[in-house]
Amino acid sequence: MNSEINEARERFHDANGKLNYFLELFGDKLAKDQGYKDVDGFEAIYLYLIKTYNWTPAYVKSMNLDDVRFVLSKEMSGFTVSN
Repeated sequence: MNSEINEARERFHDANGKLNYFLELFGDKLAKDQGYKDVDGFEAIYLYLIKTYNWTPAYVKSMNLDDVRFVLSKEMSGFTVSN
């Protein structure tokens, strides 16, 4: 039983890590599209949300990443990771 639970945990954390990785790569795309200089990844996402929704930095940085993905779902539509 423990090995099954641990395998499920591993799959969950692996999938969650990949979601976060793809979100950070989307931040790189946002930075490029928005013309942000010296900002990428999550910082570009935070800056985009601050500018787009007039949210405070503290509010944006307090959001969990599932909520960030939800808010950006329209912008992320069709986004793929290229190697």
